[in-house]
This record gives sequence, C-alpha cells and structure tokens, in this order.
Amino acid sequence: MNEALLRGLTPSVLTILVRRGADFAAAEDAVQDALVEAVRVWPADPPRDPKGWLVTVAWRKFLDATRADTARRRREDRLDEEPAPGPAPALDDTLHLYFLCAHPSLTPASAVALTLRAVGGLTTRQIAQAYLVPEATMAQRISRAKRTVTGVRFDQPGDVATVIRVLYLVFNEGYSGDVDLAAEAIRLTRHLAGMVDHPEVAGLLALMLLHHARRDARTAPDGSLVPLAEQDRGRWDTGLIAEGVGILQAALARDRLGEFQAQAAVAALHADAPTAEETDWVQIVEWYDELVRLTDSPVVRLNRAVAVGEADGPRAGLAALAVLDDSLPRHTAVAAYLRERDGDLAMAARLYAEAARKAPNLAERDHLTRQAARLNTRR
Repeated sequence: MNEALLRGLTPSVLTILVRRGADFAAAEDAVQDALVEAVRVWPADPPRDPKGWLVTVAWRKFLDATRADTARRRREDRLDEEPAPGPAPALDDTLHLYFLCAHPSLTPASAVALTLRAVGGLTTRQIAQAYLVPEATMAQRISRAKRTVTGVRFDQPGDVATVIRVLYLVFNEGYSGDVDLAAEAIRLTRHLAGMVDHPEVAGLLALMLLHHARRDARTAPDGSLVPLAEQDRGRWDTGLIAEGVGILQAALARDRLGEFQAQAAVAALHADAPTAEETDWVQIVEWYDELVRLTDSPVVRLNRAVAVGEADGPRAGLAALAVLDDSLPRHTAVAAYLRERDGDLAMAARLYAEAARKAPNLAERDHLTRQAARLNTRR
C-alpha cells in the first residue's frame, strides 16, 4: 500500500467531488471513507487507475451518505421537537428496517454497525467512536456485514436485544450534539415498547426520557456546554422525568435487571436530587457496581471512578481511575476533574488542556479549554 500516493491524490479527488456538487464537509467524509476502503482493498487488488478508483468510490459514498441523511431528515421532520408521552401506535417502516438489518446471519456487533450506517445515517467515524475502535476496523466490519447479507432474503427479523443496542447508540449520537437523533430514537423506542413486553426496552425508554428531560439546560445561550452540577434544574422537564421514573419503577419491579435499567436508575437519582450537593452518590456508586457486573465496560468503570470521587473523595476516585487504560475517551478529562477536586490545580489545568486537544467535538473542546484557562488564572 503506497500511503504517499493516497495522500497525494486526496486533494484532487476532493476537488472533483466539490465540482460535482458535494459540499466540502460531506466531500471530505466521502473521501476519507474511500481512503479507508482503499487501505482495505488495494493490497490484494490494486487498481490500474488509482485516482479514477478513488473518485468513483468517494462519489458513491457521498451519494449513499446523502440518501441516508435525506431519509433521516424526512423522519425527523415528522416529529415535534419533544417526543409525545404515552404509548406509540403500530410499528413503522423505520423500526421494521432496524429489525431486518439485525439479521440472524449477522453477529450482534455487525448487525448494530450495519444498521447504524444504513438506516441510522451515522458515519463510519461516529460508529467507530461509539465502539472505541479505529475507523478502518469499523469500515471493515461494516463491509463484511454487507457481504454477509448480500443475496440473503430479509424475511427473518433479528432479535430485540440487537435493536435495543442500535437505538441506544443512535440516541447517544443525538445526545452528544453531533447529530440531532435523540427525539427520533425516543419515538422508535416508544414503538418498540408498545410491540414487545421486555423490561430492558422499558429501561432504555426510561433512560432516554430522563436524559432528554435535561436537554434545555445542557447548553448556555451562547451554545457552550453546562456541566450537570451547574445546570439550572428548574429548566429540567418534570413531565419527562415523572414519566421516565414511572416506567423505570415498573421495569425494576419485574426483577429482571439489565444494563439499561441500571443506567436509568443512575439518571433517576440525578433527576431526584434538588441540588447537585444533595445527589445520592453512594447509591449511584452501587448502581455502577451493578453495571460493571452486567457489562464489564471500560466506559462504565470510567463513570464509576467519577462517582467514587464524589462519594468517597477525589483520592478514592483517582485510585479507581488509575487501574483504567488512559487511552479511554474522556479519561484525561476525568483525571483533570479529580485532580482539581484534590487541590492540584497546576496538574488539573494541564490535564484539562490535554483533554481539550482530544475532545470529540467542538463544544466539548471549548468547555475543557475554558476549564484550563479558569484554573490558570487562579494560580
């Protein structure tokens, strides 16, 4: 693989896509997807015309992304800004596609990746970030999934657990602010809850509603992030909170605990606290212990370290953090926060600045940069 050749061809391929009518940002994404495909394909089957190959593949990927985005926007245009409470009507076409993409011939991980790309409208980069893997790895996973289902009859819908996982990841993308998919994910989860009697579907719906209730308070008028502890709780949607807590309590009463119910329980404890200082961190740590048992997820362990720092002090939080891989997303930001709580302002400022450089989006980068500047002015 001639990486220098790829780098040299990139500007001209990008220019061709823009001249054909692609906006620059979309063209960049399409060219990057084509480069990832080239890295996968060319070693075994090098093209005779590398530039022509890249232009063809990049243009096809641009068209695919545009169609997916247009379909997603049509679905979102049918929604009110806030999802309506109560049960949803019968299954719609989008949720039906989710079930079909979760085909029995695919592994759950491949089914989720394929659905997010083909139906959810997420980019390969966004999906890779959600799974904590390199973009090239995720591109290969999606390509394998496509090859697996080529020629397969889509008349065997996949299992509920896979569809739940897709809806959770779609909601997380909307919640992060990168794309506005949160309301769509809630709408589809309401449909799913009306179709199947499953405590984890209820747990996921409760989790979404409890997080969505804080939507208006998460950003300042200038668009900057407002941390949970600093949010105006009077702006939280009490109707969504009440609905989410009611759904969660009914699910927990069935004594079939799953990870989404446990996550919703953490969100409910935050929602129940009149002020940040009155948060029941001890109970939150207990729920994170359940989540570790259920998932053994490094992200869960990272969040648990924050909770331990609040419940037992920053030194205890730093000890919980020390056993985790420091390449985890937001690991540096958590370390900065705990160092600040422990009074080491110089180290905290350096870590905030480092975390800002690693931030996955502009809003988070700006927030972390301001945190570093705030501490630097205090020293």
